[in-house]
Amino acid sequence: MSRHAQRGVTLIELVVAITIVAIAAVAVLGAMASITTRGANTMVRQQAVAIADAYLEEILLQPVSPPSGAAAPTSRASFNDVDEYNGLLDVGARDQFGNALPNLSNYTVSVAVVQTTALPNITAANARRIDVSVTDPTGLTVVLSGYRANY
Repeated sequence: MSRHAQRGVTLIELVVAITIVAIAAVAVLGAMASITTRGANTMVRQQAVAIADAYLEEILLQPVSPPSGAAAPTSRASFNDVDEYNGLLDVGARDQFGNALPNLSNYTVSVAVVQTTALPNITAANARRIDVSVTDPTGLTVVLSGYRANY
């Protein structure tokens, strides 16, 4: 009798192949999940930086001393010098007129304005450091600082 060559795979070979494919699939899906999570956090963090930048730019456009004869401000829209932003706390990002910005209600913005002697040849009375802190929905706080001086 002649021997015929076997064809196909055994049950053990099939189980080993399925196990190897399953381990590879778990590794690939785990990596994809990690990348997706980090991508969302990066977008949230970048949004917080953009909000802080917008607030800081608005404040830096104001003078250190109020214009002479200026009326006392009644809202953020009428702030006319840097010091009036000190202590500002917005729960939910807002534009310069105080209107809530859509989809940014989970961000908290706070502003601190302090006299500084860090600028050479400018007195503390004429120099301010502005710190804008933005806390994003994940609880991470981003702080941007800038200096404004009258010289």
